[in-house]
Amino acid sequence: QVQLVESGGGLVQPGGSLRLSCAASGSTLDNYAVGWFRRAPGKGREPVSCISSSDGSTYYADSVKGRFTIYRDNAKNAVYLQMNSLKPEDTAVYYCAAEPYYEVYSIQAKCIEGGMDYWGKGALVTVSS
Repeated sequence: QVQLVESGGGLVQPGGSLRLSCAASGSTLDNYAVGWFRRAPGKGREPVSCISSSDGSTYYADSVKGRFTIYRDNAKNAVYLQMNSLKPEDTAVYYCAAEPYYEVYSIQAKCIEGGMDYWGKGALVTVSS
């Protein structure tokens, strides 16, 4: 099984940037579709961005499109979420999650569904002045 640990969260001013890291152990993360999800105060979990295993296809929620970028660094067995132009409404606990590639047909569908097999414990991002 793969274990996932998020890092890079913190407090940032509106308009600022943060990079979240999802570090994996126990397996090769390149063999998994990986997604970032978030839970804002008083709200349910929502997909943010996901990346496929086979061809690197990505999905972004409309709310973050053009501001966030998901990418892999296979040498570090990690996936990152670069977050730019942060807004107060981005404040949330961000979770990294993974699904074996052979169980994913459409990265968009999987990301929207959110039914990943493996989850990290989350990293808090607070956007406030």
